[in-house]
Amino acid sequence: MSSAVAVAPAVESRPTQKAHPDNLQSAVLFGVLGLLFFGPLAFGAVEPWAIFTLEAGAVLLFALWAIRQAAAGELQIVGNAAFWPMLAFGALTIFQLALSRTAYRAATASAFLLYCSYGLLCFLVVQGLKRTRQVKVTAIAFSAYGFVLATFALIQGLTSNGKLYWIRVPRFGGWIYGPYVNHNHYAGLMEMLFPVPLVIFLSPRVQTQLKAMAALAAAMMASTIFLCGSRGGMLAFAVQMTVLSAVLISRRKRGKMALALGAFFALAFALLAWVGGGELVDRMRGIPNETRTELSGGMRLSIDRDCLRMFSDRPLMGWGLGVFPEVYPQVRSFYTNVLIDKAHNDYLQLLVETGVIGSAVMVWFLFLVYRAAIRKVKVWPADVNAEVALAALLAVTGILVHSFVDFNLQIPANAALFFVLCVVASMELRLGLHRSARRRRAGA
Repeated sequence: MSSAVAVAPAVESRPTQKAHPDNLQSAVLFGVLGLLFFGPLAFGAVEPWAIFTLEAGAVLLFALWAIRQAAAGELQIVGNAAFWPMLAFGALTIFQLALSRTAYRAATASAFLLYCSYGLLCFLVVQGLKRTRQVKVTAIAFSAYGFVLATFALIQGLTSNGKLYWIRVPRFGGWIYGPYVNHNHYAGLMEMLFPVPLVIFLSPRVQTQLKAMAALAAAMMASTIFLCGSRGGMLAFAVQMTVLSAVLISRRKRGKMALALGAFFALAFALLAWVGGGELVDRMRGIPNETRTELSGGMRLSIDRDCLRMFSDRPLMGWGLGVFPEVYPQVRSFYTNVLIDKAHNDYLQLLVETGVIGSAVMVWFLFLVYRAAIRKVKVWPADVNAEVALAALLAVTGILVHSFVDFNLQIPANAALFFVLCVVASMELRLGLHRSARRRRAGA
């Protein structure tokens, strides 16, 4: 879907374009990747300096994109179906501020700026991701980054001294894994990263050597989801694999891919057994008891009930985007000396902060993302566009499942990656198509 502003479809750039604008366009795209990779390394970008870096970086990259447009001598904007609900969500937040429908204006304004940075990153990815080569480089970068980060997390987990990067003590404690204070947020990151090398491994267009490297990267990332001990991460992984298996079963030629998927599982299981077999078994045994405790009145269930009461007080537009940390201590129904500044359920926190209207916008956003992605996945693996959509769809599905029991989307690094993957899943890509096919699709 293209906007009405002299908009160019997402096709291979014309050979007559000048080299300078093209270089700026590539710089913008890889600048976005740099910000996405920076976030997790900066403890999830939860601290003010990291949030500022994310926001300022997004603004600077947008300015560079605008310079590129001026240098090219024409305005080219590629649209995306997901942009409309994103704009609607921004309008809702502006109404909260303008009509004083927020319990704490400063918190809502701060959250609005952060969401604007997410929107800018999404916009820039859609504008810059046009060529097959760019997609390949981006996929390899995601795979390499995820593999290196998972390897680091594994080494840190085996040699941990209770400090981030072995040098920094978390202010409020936590269950450290990788660069994250909370192991659940590390698992959320890996849920979004490992589908990329996994789809590369399953692709019939990839050389054998690259396939082997992709399989190792995917297995390493997937295994650390279990090794970090995140129950939500394990559940999300199971759902992701169920979705992938369902897609695979619906294909006509599925024999080789089924064997490849089996090899991936075998490799991941071997890594699990080799690195943390005994500890993992103990963790798995404790999951039923922990789950029963939560369901019978644990802290998370109490927070959920409190959130529903908060929603009933302001059901239409909520208490204000980003105000949960300030408001919840006043309505909490139980005593604890543990800092609770997030609901352990992203959907309930969205409901509390933005009400029915914000939740409806979220449903609209996800509907458009899934509708566009599923339409492309139907032709997988015959089309490289379908591979891009499948990897993004699996990643988005994983974090959405995990969001029922945790708050990954309140962590800026994970939220930024999630929204970027959403727009990638819904992009109208034209990669690897012959010109005749492009004309047929353009005329459809």
